[in-house]
Amino acid sequence: MRDISRKFSTLRTATAEATLLASPDTLACIRRGEVPKGDPLAVAKVAAIQAAKDTSRIIPYCHPVGVEAVDIDFDLQEGAIITTVTVKAVHKTGVEMEALTAASVAALTLYDMLKMIDDSMEIIGVKLLEKRGGKSDFRNAYDRPLRAAVLVLSDSIAAGEKDDRSGKLIVERLEAEGFQVGDYRIIPDDTVQIRSALIRYADIDNYDLVLTTGGTGFSHRDNTPEAMREVIEREIPGIPEALRNYGQDRTPYAMLSRGKAGLRGDTIIVNLPGSSRGVAESLDALFPGLMHAFGMLWGYSGHTDGKERR
Repeated sequence: MRDISRKFSTLRTATAEATLLASPDTLACIRRGEVPKGDPLAVAKVAAIQAAKDTSRIIPYCHPVGVEAVDIDFDLQEGAIITTVTVKAVHKTGVEMEALTAASVAALTLYDMLKMIDDSMEIIGVKLLEKRGGKSDFRNAYDRPLRAAVLVLSDSIAAGEKDDRSGKLIVERLEAEGFQVGDYRIIPDDTVQIRSALIRYADIDNYDLVLTTGGTGFSHRDNTPEAMREVIEREIPGIPEALRNYGQDRTPYAMLSRGKAGLRGDTIIVNLPGSSRGVAESLDALFPGLMHAFGMLWGYSGHTDGKERR
């Protein structure tokens, strides 16, 4: 089974359709309520709901999903019954298989209940009509490349006593997300130097994003939040809240981070932990949602995908 532990939960929806061909006489029997086994639509609806909830027990590689809504619609057309199923769940993975399985089982149930009066029936197709809520839905495209800087804050790394892993990890991830990384720098845990670097990145270099790593703990040399307080003009409390919440689901130590996030001009500055694991988890929580922030800053003037999600 695929590892989805790094993913974040979002509202997922999927709609699937199944088509059962049946004779006009069979459809007339359904409308008149004369099917010997009872109402096939009511039974097929219950079967579809059960199938959506039990998909992981039927399809081996499907993750168990806490299905939160299943909507079934039957359209009796000329010579066909079209079943449409929409499934919703707040989860880390999509629910398209739940919708497809539910539509398939509904069609099979209709077939079973109607076969004694119609041996010409045929299920001619099951298809996915739409799915939403996955990572691709939160991608934002802009008409210019986004520029970023990475600032590593550590006395020991700056002194050459340790190798930097976290900063390099940030650079790799930023480049994978489409950023142009214009500067990668290592400085000591010194409030004056941190403040000076951040101000330069925002006021002179005009970077879109600055990510720092280190200096967010309880040590007397962990000065990043204090430097941030003197630099940022507007705080973004939701970002560190999201990072800590994501991390807390994976380690009890995430709550100890004092990292901040905020704006200086049009530059977004975010503090990440110093450990490479903490950085990796924070980046998973940060992207792709952070990408929408730049469109917000620019009033969507640089936004090119035509969708103003709020």
